[in-house]
Amino acid sequence: QAQLVESGGGLVQTGDSLRLSCAASRRTFSSYGMGWFRQASGKEREFVAAIGSSGGVRNYADSVKGRFTISRDNAKNTMYLQMNSLKHEETAVYYCAATSQPFGGNNFRVYDYWGQGTKVTVSS
Repeated sequence: QAQLVESGGGLVQTGDSLRLSCAASRRTFSSYGMGWFRQASGKEREFVAAIGSSGGVRNYADSVKGRFTISRDNAKNTMYLQMNSLKHEETAVYYCAATSQPFGGNNFRVYDYWGQGTKVTVSS
């Protein structure tokens, strides 16, 4: 069973950048599709970005395209989310997720494992 631990959240101002990390405990990390989701207070969890097991396939929510970059380092069992030009409305708890499929895409139901989340607060 994979364990996922997010880090890198915090308080930033509108327009700032932040990089989130997701460390996985499983040695077969490189075979898992990974994704980032977020959930704002009182709202449903929403898709942010996904990356295939080899890193060759990536997908983003329209709202973050051009500003966020998802990446992974399979040698370090770690996935990243570089977030630039952050907006106040992107304040949320950000979760990383893993699926045994090579690519999970934007459907949270296909993801088998979830981290505990890291809080990102963007002040206006």
